[in-house]
Amino acid sequence: MKGKLKFVIPLVVLILIGGGYKFVLAKPAPVKKKVEGAVYVLPKEFLINLSDSHFAKLSVALVIPEADAAAMAGGGEAATPPEGYGALPQEAAVRAVITDTVTDAKASDLTNRKRRAKLRDQVLKAIKAHTDVKAHDVLFTDVAVQ
Repeated sequence: MKGKLKFVIPLVVLILIGGGYKFVLAKPAPVKKKVEGAVYVLPKEFLINLSDSHFAKLSVALVIPEADAAAMAGGGEAATPPEGYGALPQEAAVRAVITDTVTDAKASDLTNRKRRAKLRDQVLKAIKAHTDVKAHDVLFTDVAVQ
């Protein structure tokens, strides 16, 4: 019996020490964010004529780097944007790109999930090509088609 205790007691002690380390001393694993960056919602919604004689009313948000969002929040003594526009420096150019891209779309492009994702990708590529905004993603937060 004593021979078995020589092996069991150190094993139990090692298990307790390992468990204590795991739950008390070890750093938790970093949490992976589902959205990498800050979400900047364009304050003014879009009312767009679609190519198939329908109208779309949509709200758009951009996922931008955290540093860019912090710089916009700091603001400083920048000029006050016109009513309905936010703090994004090239917001007018971004709005023009979104309007031009979505105007070529059909109503079914906005009401179908896969086509809407493709349209968002087209908008993102156009924003990257025609502006200096470092957007990671484009989100259509509200969509209504008539």
